Amino acid sequence: MSSEAESATDVPVAERSTRSIDLESVRAIARKDFRDAVRSWLFWGLSVFFFALLVTLTGVISYFGGDVILAEGATTEVLVGQVYGVGSLIIPVIALVLGWKAIAGERESGSIKIMLSLPHSRRDVVLGKLVGRAGVLSLSLLVGFVLAAVPVAVLLGTFDPTDYVGLLAVSILYGIVYTSVAIAVSSVTRSTTFAAAGAFGVFVLFYVVWGTIATAVGFLMAFDYLPESETIAELTMLFQNLNPNAAYGNVLSLVTSAAELGEQEVAALETMFDGSIPFYLQDWFALLILLAWIVIPVALAIYRFDRTDL
Repeated sequence: MSSEAESATDVPVAERSTRSIDLESVRAIARKDFRDAVRSWLFWGLSVFFFALLVTLTGVISYFGGDVILAEGATTEVLVGQVYGVGSLIIPVIALVLGWKAIAGERESGSIKIMLSLPHSRRDVVLGKLVGRAGVLSLSLLVGFVLAAVPVAVLLGTFDPTDYVGLLAVSILYGIVYTSVAIAVSSVTRSTTFAAAGAFGVFVLFYVVWGTIATAVGFLMAFDYLPESETIAELTMLFQNLNPNAAYGNVLSLVTSAAELGEQEVAALETMFDGSIPFYLQDWFALLILLAWIVIPVALAIYRFDRTDL
């Protein structure tokens, strides 16, 4: 190894962690991650998977509900709802699998020390891994959607490209959310075993624990274990909407014609809040929630990884 690389590895951790982010280093790390995914056929496999998923869901819609849906002129809207139902489960799983070994695997194998000697700062590594893994998921979604566009349009009969593009954009954003969370988990663990456990814990948190807490509060209020309070009810609804899975559906309502809430549910909320739905229950706020779920985990990951002994 060259003397420059050796001197880079001798720089104290505290000093190196204070380096500003080098966009070239971030790009280099992301490019390597993406090329590895392409060489392993992971990228192409995901692209084919998303293509098959879209065509299959469209075929189901066309075959089982074609006449009724076509009569209502809501085929793409129904597709958005179907993709949301399936994608809200599948996309997080794929993102967590893509991200859980990103940094923990490098630390476990020892290659992280070589990477940091090139030189890349720890911040560059975290951001580069996020960009690389998010790029694999995002571009595979893009390729899958583009390839499926013609079959979907043919099967549906009536096709709204605005809804279709909106569905793609929000799904990509949703995938980046879980990629960011996965990278954060990977950055705070020393082994892939703990990283896998952490990724599984994230999935359980958002799909089981989060909803259970909200449901439990409702039961406690119904059986008088908690006082019936508008404040508690509002905080519970806010808590539910902070879940990225709920935010995914709400943002889809914002950018497509598919409504997350029916007219009766909207009317009930307006009645509950005297005609004005609070900002934190509106669809535009859900977009901020998704963005926060991208920024906050990776910011915490950078902070923690900067101060971790390798």
